[in-house]
Amino acid sequence: MSLTSHLAELRRKHELLSDKVVEAQRAPGTDDLAIAEMKKQKLRLKEEIGRLSTA
Repeated sequence: MSLTSHLAELRRKHELLSDKVVEAQRAPGTDDLAIAEMKKQKLRLKEEIGRLSTA
């Protein structure tokens, strides 16, 4: 997998997680810990994208 396609895949995953976080925050019975974990995953993806973009 090339760096460009890997970055595109990471960005796609980040966007999907963003959508899931928004949906979870709107749902009345969503567990706050689940939302926090999704946000952590999203942050890890963002950091990885930033690291690979500057490499």
